[in-house]
Amino acid sequence: MTLEAIIESIRTFPGVTRKKAVHEIVDSLSTKGFPRVAASEGEDAAAVEYGGDYILFAADGIMESLVDSDPFYAGYFAVLVNVNDIAAMGGRPMAMVDVLSLSKSKVCNQILRGMAAAVKKFNVPIVGGHTHPDCKYNAIDISIIGTVPKGDVLLSSTARDDDDIIFVMDLDGFFPNGLKYAWDTTTKKTDTIVQAQIEMMSIIASKHLAHSAKDMSNPGCIGTLGMMLESSMKGGVVDINKIPIPENVDLVQWLLAYQGCGFIFACPPENSADIIALFKTVGCAGAVVGKIDDTMKLRLTLNGETGTLFDFEKDIITGCSPKKR
Repeated sequence: MTLEAIIESIRTFPGVTRKKAVHEIVDSLSTKGFPRVAASEGEDAAAVEYGGDYILFAADGIMESLVDSDPFYAGYFAVLVNVNDIAAMGGRPMAMVDVLSLSKSKVCNQILRGMAAAVKKFNVPIVGGHTHPDCKYNAIDISIIGTVPKGDVLLSSTARDDDDIIFVMDLDGFFPNGLKYAWDTTTKKTDTIVQAQIEMMSIIASKHLAHSAKDMSNPGCIGTLGMMLESSMKGGVVDINKIPIPENVDLVQWLLAYQGCGFIFACPPENSADIIALFKTVGCAGAVVGKIDDTMKLRLTLNGETGTLFDFEKDIITGCSPKKR
């Protein structure tokens, strides 16, 4: 596939385009005037001061299409995505609450099975929530809290010029039937290794190896990098050929996939080898795929060609950047 076709696939991917409404909500609910809120818009979780730590807050709702097509995975991923959001900030997840909306008891049972499996897998309890037993639709939403020492928090908005861009991904996974863009790396692994992968983010944060981090979510690996650059008001260049990829997986499908365990780092070049080596101990592949710069453009290279994916002087993914405020 040509670089131009790859760029068009990412720009028009619903995992990217559906984020554009985020800034309108953020603009309506400003955190100005709340001095204990250290981080909010543009981050994977909000950080609120509490003594020497930050309490991390995040929430995610699962797309209606996934709830309808595979309720078990909807429940499972509702937990997974929240755990990853806390981990991306260098934090340790503590507990979750859920909001479950139901129209069919059979769907409810499958969602609950998925949630229970994920609670066991990640060792993070669901401690309460709310149930709507008489809706005309089925939905699952979860909110999570975690903690991180103030000096260790990893933000999306703090990438620096000349940082290396590192992609870390677990290549040992599969695409479940009917879920073309969901790379499952956790359901068939032991609880021990899955929890060790999440804990590795806290270890890297405590060692202060990275300036910025983000978990690879619905926009895919490159789209998620775009969110980091937008939040940091930076640009960057990525060599597609350097991105880790499993054998016999379509390149564009891989670039657009939600990663069960996947993280992006912006870090000083002298720390890149340490980050990659640490994640290798928990079964993840990592590589330096590019560089951060001050161009406000995310550019991709492939076999000697270069093209611009996003120009943040005019393009929006979420429209959120703490540095604009």
